[in-house]
Parts: sequence; C-alpha cells; structure tokens
Amino acid sequence: MTIGLERARPAAVRDHPKAGWFAVGAVCFGAFMGQLDASIVTLTFPALQREYGAPLAAVEWVSLAYLLALVGLLAAVGRVADAVGRKLTYVQGFGVFTVASVACGLAPTLGWLVAFRVVQAIGAAMLQANSVALVVRSVREDRMRSALGVQAAAQALGLALGPAVGGLLVDTAGWRWVFLVNAPVGLAGLIAGRYLLPRTRERTPLGRFDGAGVALLATSSTALLLVISGVSGLEMPGWLVLALAAAAVGAAIGFVLREKAASSPLLRLSVLRPPVVSLGLAGALCGYLVLFGPLTLLPQVLGAAGGTGLVLTCLPAGFAVAAVLADRALPARLGTRGRTVLGALVAAAGCAGLGPASAPWEVGVSLVVAGLGLGVFIPANNSAVMSAIPARMSATGGGLVNMARGLGTALGVALVTLCLHTGGETAALAVLAGAGVLAAATGLAARPEPVR
Repeated sequence: MTIGLERARPAAVRDHPKAGWFAVGAVCFGAFMGQLDASIVTLTFPALQREYGAPLAAVEWVSLAYLLALVGLLAAVGRVADAVGRKLTYVQGFGVFTVASVACGLAPTLGWLVAFRVVQAIGAAMLQANSVALVVRSVREDRMRSALGVQAAAQALGLALGPAVGGLLVDTAGWRWVFLVNAPVGLAGLIAGRYLLPRTRERTPLGRFDGAGVALLATSSTALLLVISGVSGLEMPGWLVLALAAAAVGAAIGFVLREKAASSPLLRLSVLRPPVVSLGLAGALCGYLVLFGPLTLLPQVLGAAGGTGLVLTCLPAGFAVAAVLADRALPARLGTRGRTVLGALVAAAGCAGLGPASAPWEVGVSLVVAGLGLGVFIPANNSAVMSAIPARMSATGGGLVNMARGLGTALGVALVTLCLHTGGETAALAVLAGAGVLAAATGLAARPEPVR
C-alpha cells in the first residue's frame, strides 16, 4: 500500500516497539554522510590549490557553491516535501547525492568540480530539508530532544571521521577519493530509507511555487559570499565588489517584501514571529559557524593533511560525546534554554583557547572543549525551534534549521578565509569566539518554550 508515491514499511518494522528509533537510525545515514562530506572537503583545499594553481579564495568555492545551492533550495524543498511526502523526497535525495558524489570524484577540472558540487547540493537539500522533520515525527514528543541528540551524534561521527579519513585519503589515494567515499554510505542510506522510514501522514498543499522568492534568496546569499571572497583574495575589480554588495542588500530587501506579498510564499514570515524560532535560527547559524570555521582555519595553519585531520577530529569527537550524553548527564531543571546558553559559552571558551602559538595537543584540548559545548547547544537549540513550529509545517521548519546551518557553514568558510587574508589567525579565532558568545545571547534572549 502507498500514500501518494511513498511505499509502506514492512509490517515487521512498522509494528515493532522501536519503529520510531529505526526511522531515526535511517535519518542518521543522511546526517552522517552530509557531515562527512562537509568536513572532508576542506581537507582537499591545499591539494586543489597545488593541482590547479588557484588561490584559496577560488578553491573555497568547491565548498561555497555547494553551500549556496543548499541554502537556496532548503526552504523550497521543505515546502515540496510537506506536500508530496517527506519519505519520498528523502530517499530520492540520497540517490541524487550519491550519483553527484561519484561525478565530483571524476571531475576533469576545477570548474566541473564546482558544477557537480551544485548537483550534489540538490540531493543534500532533499535530505536535509526532511531530516529534522522525519526525526521529530517518528518519536514521542517527550523523546524529541533525545532523538535530535542521536541525529546530532551521527552528524558528529561524520564530522569526526571526515578530517581523519579525508587527511588519509588526500595523502595516499588523492583528493578524488574524498568524494568517491560517499558512494557506499549512500547505497546503505537508500536501502535504510526505503524500509525504515514512515510514510507522510500530515501534508500541506503546495500551492503556487514561489520561484521569485527562491531567486531573490539565492541572489542575496551568493552576492554576499562573492563580496567576502572579493576582499579575501579572489581576483575581481573593486566596482564589481561594490555592485555585488548592493545586489546582496537589494535582493535581501526584495525577498522580505516578496514573501509578505506572495499568496504562496517560499517562507511564511509568520513562522519566524516567535522569538524562540527567529533567535533560535540565528543561534543555529552562529553555532555552525563555530563548528565549521576551524575546519577551514586549521588546514591552512597546521599544514599537512594527515596530521591536521587527526587534530581536527577532536572537535567533532567532543561534539558527539555531548550530543549523546548531555540530555541525561545535565540536570533536568537546567531546561532547554539553560542548555543553549551553557553550551554556547563553553564553545566560545574553547575557541578562545586556540592561541596562535598553541602546541598541537593544546589545540586538540581546546577543540574538545568547543565540541562539548556545541554538542550541548545544537540539539537543545534545534529542539526549541522545532517545538514552536506546527506539525503540518515540520519539513518547512526543518528546512529553516538546515538553512541556518548552511549559512553558518558558508560564513565559517568565508569569514575565516577573509580573516586569514586580512588579519591573520588571531582575527579568525576572535570571530569564532565572538560567534559563540552571540549564540549564547540568542538563547538567553529567547523566551523559553515547552517541548511538544
């Protein structure tokens, strides 16, 4: 039996007492693969710079093109998934991501690699716009934060293996295998999604597609990151940088006006009205900036891919431990709001400990501290946001959370590159620590919301 084009799970899976956790496990494949890819790609930057004789400001677009496409598509794909089915969209996304990963590994030039990364982002958007929604709709409301912690732990495992595996692959097999390694994980994810994920029960009519909203959002985010790249060493005339800055501001204003006037907007601005949602999304952006900034910074500072990968593993390792254990280890009276503030401040302290002259073991300790803080902050923050969004719009809400993650990741790459070009390592570390403090401020300012 099917609902729309979604196939039912086998009866033995559907009727099992742990069926909800089986679904969470299936989502974890996508969470793992997405973060493995995100953390592993930055390790290829030095190799790509050498192979193509390109500056960091050009090579970083292997990440930025992916992130821009992802950010531009997440809200739209979330809307589509709420209408046609989250399981269907998620499983098809695995197929697109896996095929595009293989294409990236076979890309003949830097330009083709960037192009295939955009296709890869389309598949990633189909995965990420649904991941949070599939998790929170598969378990009881009182287990939501724990389930999101498990998903965050899968992300952290991908992040943890990414630097170590990526460094090893770049040093031995070459940078192409950094992309080809996604293929077996993608195949496992396709099978798990087909047999373990539930069909979509609540749907929201799609209505008229807001193509103008998508175009304005993509224009604004792309122009902003091009401006940052322009002042970070990417060759372009000054007048073009100014024109792109104007385009970024104009498109952002146009997007807000468009969403207010559209009959079927890409993003219903009313969803952002509760402070716990708007501030929570801002906090998510800052949290992921802190998480991914070091993945760009340290390969440039420490050099060799293999050794750097082992040091970088300390950040997601701390993240994984806290994401799994924090819900039980921290006192219940601390609540979601308290966890967001505590976690963000600990992450900021970890970044502040990354001094320019630190020994590798000192860098590792500071990264563990930062990871522990983020492992407390991110699941609690995401749980607060999703609790304030209606069930019928859960994929849209998940798309917003992942859009904030994509923007935070992109800014982590772009701002660290900018700081290295202008102010050096010290400036980059100050930006990362400041983002952690800002994340704590968003958690403190948001009104507490009960978990639904």
